[in-house]
Amino acid sequence: MFKKLLKGVFALAVLMMFNSPAQAFYTDMDENHWAYQSIKFLTEVGVVVGYPDGTYKPDIPVTRAEFASMAIKALGQEDASVTQDIHFSDIEPSFWAYDIIKKAVYFDLIPDADGQRFRPYESVTRAEAITIAVNALTTKQISEQRAQDIIAKSYEDYTQMPAWFLIAAGKAQLLDLIIVMPGNEGKLEADRPANRAEVAALLYKMMQEAKLNPNAKLAESMQKRTADGYIVDNVRVQGSIGIIPAGAIFPIKMETVVGSQISNVSDIYTAKVPKNIITKDKYLLISENSDLKGQVKHVQRAQLFRQNGEVIVKNELLVTPNDQAVMLYGVATVDPGQLGFWRKLFKGAKVLTMPGQIVNIRLLGPLKIDLTNGYIYE
Repeated sequence: MFKKLLKGVFALAVLMMFNSPAQAFYTDMDENHWAYQSIKFLTEVGVVVGYPDGTYKPDIPVTRAEFASMAIKALGQEDASVTQDIHFSDIEPSFWAYDIIKKAVYFDLIPDADGQRFRPYESVTRAEAITIAVNALTTKQISEQRAQDIIAKSYEDYTQMPAWFLIAAGKAQLLDLIIVMPGNEGKLEADRPANRAEVAALLYKMMQEAKLNPNAKLAESMQKRTADGYIVDNVRVQGSIGIIPAGAIFPIKMETVVGSQISNVSDIYTAKVPKNIITKDKYLLISENSDLKGQVKHVQRAQLFRQNGEVIVKNELLVTPNDQAVMLYGVATVDPGQLGFWRKLFKGAKVLTMPGQIVNIRLLGPLKIDLTNGYIYE
């Protein structure tokens, strides 16, 4: 009960901030920082974290162990069960990232070089980070000559990159995975340590691409959730992403009394998703009992002989069962429904929805959902 109360208070607070300026996540960067949106997103989903003093420190390097951890979290595999051992000479089972590195090896992000060092405390280079991102994906094979031609067109320092990086660099360029900071245009800087801003931007792009083209082991692990429920037509499925289009309609169950004679504009209402919202192939989009909140946007009072009542509500917030709160905009018109001949003629029908009553909401914008875990992208 206390958890539900806290969730309700949090959701209401988010609702009250709809018209407030967005607040920066970290004290040492604002929304004008080139990597801010990537850092904000990865913070929200728990892939990156800030420091206790409220900073992010975007310019400091990332260790190889830290990057392995971030990559596995970005791919949603931190809870994957992996039994095979790894054989690096400088990684013991007691090391904090041992299990994460095992997962990185299992999912073919990094090779397991028997007896060689992993170097967990060394900074991950740009070449190493980009290669791991490419390894997470299913990519088309390219020749060394093709890769060199691709890289030579864009980077003046391409001759300085390590030979082992050539193919991965070519693939990364084709996939737009090479992050170049403002002011460093035309420079690959393959051997430079990657900083926290670059890493966030790279992982964000990797995540999006992995939803569509994961490597074979990741594809096996990233199974879409299925369920029975209310089918929404015209949902576009790309890899493990489902996109509900603007204009789609699905039911919501009101929890608040709303009526043409009692409600006022800006009144808050709450509702729930009465059943799972699914695609025609039964992929789960929105879970049953997700919470919805919004405001009354229009009220037309019923007046005898003049007009029937009508209420329009605008949904503005969705809180999923895993406590993710996102903006979800949709409208529902609550009217008297089918009217008899005399009511149509003389008018005056009132509108009153009671808790448990179903109304249909129409989305004002598309909704993008990760079909493997239900995460909703804003």
